[in-house]
Amino acid sequence: MARTDRTASSRQLAALWSIATGVSLCASSIRRRLLQCGLRARTPLYRIPLTHDHRRLRLQWANQHRDWRADWQHVVFSDESRFNLWYHDGRIRVRRYAGERHLPECIIERHSGRTPGVMVWGAIAYHRRSQLLRIVGNLNSNRYIREVLQPEAVPFLQSLPGAVFQQDNARPHTARIVKSFFAAQQVQLLPWPACSPDMSPIEHVWDVIGRRLARDPRPVASADELWFAFAPTFTFGAKRCPVNRKVPYSIWLSLPEQFVIQQTEHSNKRCNS
Repeated sequence: MARTDRTASSRQLAALWSIATGVSLCASSIRRRLLQCGLRARTPLYRIPLTHDHRRLRLQWANQHRDWRADWQHVVFSDESRFNLWYHDGRIRVRRYAGERHLPECIIERHSGRTPGVMVWGAIAYHRRSQLLRIVGNLNSNRYIREVLQPEAVPFLQSLPGAVFQQDNARPHTARIVKSFFAAQQVQLLPWPACSPDMSPIEHVWDVIGRRLARDPRPVASADELWFAFAPTFTFGAKRCPVNRKVPYSIWLSLPEQFVIQQTEHSNKRCNS
């Protein structure tokens, strides 16, 4: 039963067992027996639904890059991420054996949704990371150039000889005006398969920041309060804002260099998984 419905709770399994056999078992007995069999309740892997073409293009891209070695050291991985005011794991668990994390029945699909929070942009290279930028409101192609590429991304790339820029296929990133800007700035781009955030090392950086945020018990009442709680004093636009040393900006700055290096080095592993 637990293998048929991976998300069933121990109480639900106890009820199903009672209906099927006429024998009553308590939820704790069910949990104990499942643990003895190696089935533990774990947080499921969430993913965006993939079409057949998405899977085909992901596999094609992975096969083309699976033999890269030193090449990954020249890639600058960039992305936006949203940190919400309230963090929770949905209290959904799946029962799986060790090594079953990527089984389809152990994955819960999630769709993009707008909740109150703060959007940020950042980039990581093999030995370096960019500044963390706040994105206020909807990001279009003009704002992407004006607020991200011109002030931060391009100077960051120019400071790294031979850098190759990675971004996903969000509309603001792939607009004609953005492509023209990259061409004018002679930015070399890494082709990227659609719906593949899990292939980028920076997603694991966002995950670390998000998990540390989730452990912070102090509530915040607004997006501005969350952003002001991000960092030590820093300059944003023309305004200098005094803020406390908290997360996620301070986490972004304090992430060990070796951790960032490891995420880049694991790119080959992701291509082969």
